[in-house]
Amino acid sequence: MGKEHTDLNLLGKGLKFLAGALPLLFLSPYLITLSALNKGHWSFYMFIVLGITIGILAVFLIYKGLKTIMKSIF
Repeated sequence: MGKEHTDLNLLGKGLKFLAGALPLLFLSPYLITLSALNKGHWSFYMFIVLGITIGILAVFLIYKGLKTIMKSIF
């Protein structure tokens, strides 16, 4: 019928994706806040673009990690 057990290798890979997203979840709001503090300076654009990019990457890694974990379980 279906699989009997959880694929542990695939589960570990999904957890690695989630572990990689964890520091990015803290770094992204920090960079966006740092850009807000530098509104009158040229570094505003650099920090806002970097913060938004890292935030999008964190969301992607969470999606990929959860998808991989669900694939290993079902």
